[in-house]
Amino acid sequence: MKNIITQFSRIFVGLLFIISGLIKLNDPVGFSYKLDEYFSEPVFNLPFLVPLTLGLALFLVILEVVLGVMLLIGYKSKFTIWSLLLMIVFFTFLTFYSAYFDVVKDCGCFGDALHLTPWQSFTKDIVLLFFILILFINRNLVKPLFQNAVQNMIAYASIILCMFMAVWVLNHLPIIDFRPYKVGTNIEKGMEIPEGAPKSVVEMIFIYNVNGVNKEFTEKDLMSIPEGATFVDRKDKVITEGYVPPIHDFTMVKEDSDYKEELLKEPKLLMYVTYDLATAEEGGMTKLEKLNQEAKAKGYKVIGMTASSPTEITIAQKKYGLTFDFYFCDATTLKTIERANPSIVVLEKGTIKQKVHYNDIKKLKL
Repeated sequence: MKNIITQFSRIFVGLLFIISGLIKLNDPVGFSYKLDEYFSEPVFNLPFLVPLTLGLALFLVILEVVLGVMLLIGYKSKFTIWSLLLMIVFFTFLTFYSAYFDVVKDCGCFGDALHLTPWQSFTKDIVLLFFILILFINRNLVKPLFQNAVQNMIAYASIILCMFMAVWVLNHLPIIDFRPYKVGTNIEKGMEIPEGAPKSVVEMIFIYNVNGVNKEFTEKDLMSIPEGATFVDRKDKVITEGYVPPIHDFTMVKEDSDYKEELLKEPKLLMYVTYDLATAEEGGMTKLEKLNQEAKAKGYKVIGMTASSPTEITIAQKKYGLTFDFYFCDATTLKTIERANPSIVVLEKGTIKQKVHYNDIKKLKL
């Protein structure tokens, strides 16, 4: 019985680590954004780690996949199980911290393929911890499946294949697109809220300075505010989260006007997504104007989408000789649309028809 439970734990943990790791390895840039969130000031306040997030994301997801493979084949079982135990203890702490203090809404454990609430993520890690502890207690029962030469070959092959996959997706696009802006999606429909969908319940909180101390009051408490208190601020507290459409915060703003409705009706729209012009890849930016001219000759309207300031837009237009207009959209939204900076998106009346990395411009079918 002990052996059956141990082998079940081995298969369950190994497969879950491989699946979770591969989903994140499919989109390591997206996982690095999640690490950025953890290192931000409201969470752990470790800004010096932000420049390292992509490298750290790659290391963690490759380690996750390789440890899963090593567990399944019984390769260096004691080292593997110790490593899994340390990883799950660390991630259980992270997910508990996120859930208890409500600072990170989605841990990114399964990338964009499956979104878990903070408490769901913590529960998932507790379940994994339980099975890894079974493996740890019975680690002598985790035996190799193959001879040493075959074990070594499988372990090293998993590392090489993971590294190859990482290089591929970083220089092209995720192999499978789990995001709300995948090809075939109509952006306007993605923003619709179904009739009868649950609405958010929001409570207004009023902050008053009472004898030098800021205190919070709800609407029903307003009559009890002490005389002489001064108003400081007002904020909204979400009591119950309502339906949030898969696409939200999407704008096409220029000179304080949102041209979203107009542009999403264009039969031929080519959109450059470059969320930060200051950090955009020069090799990609130098290709945009040539494609702009080719697309316009074929009847396309060409625009840029960025979260950069007007000054940065002007600098980029002069530097790369860009003659198309830029529209503003939130950086997080643009990073969700596409990971490469810049990347190219082709739309037909609001429906995404093609998306390519700047390295794959030749694959565009205009």
